[in-house]
Amino acid sequence: MPRKPIQTDQAPAAIGTYSQAARHGSTVYLSGQIPLSPQTGELVDGDMADQITRVFDNLAAVAAAAGGSLADVVKLNVYLTDLANFPVVSEVMPGYFAEPYPARAVIGVSALPRGAQVEIDAVLELA
Repeated sequence: MPRKPIQTDQAPAAIGTYSQAARHGSTVYLSGQIPLSPQTGELVDGDMADQITRVFDNLAAVAAAAGGSLADVVKLNVYLTDLANFPVVSEVMPGYFAEPYPARAVIGVSALPRGAQVEIDAVLELA
């Protein structure tokens, strides 16, 4: 079964040699999103909640382009340059996900592309 790349202008364009997402069968792998505005390609202003919100909005746009939604997410990986922001992720998530929540890992990293403080990738399972 061939891999199908997913692309939408409703999320920031890839800033490297990768697809916004790739579908293989009923599984969609969403590349990591940082808090970039799809319109300007610049990091959004605001506090950490605003940045995480932008990331989830970007992921939602890519999920929609793949024929799904964030309700189809089975796994999230969250990368933070400061793990003190971990509670903010949990505060923002209920605005995008309902119980049962997807599996999730939160990983502290020293740096992210473009100086971002948060990056999130996801795996969707479509029916």
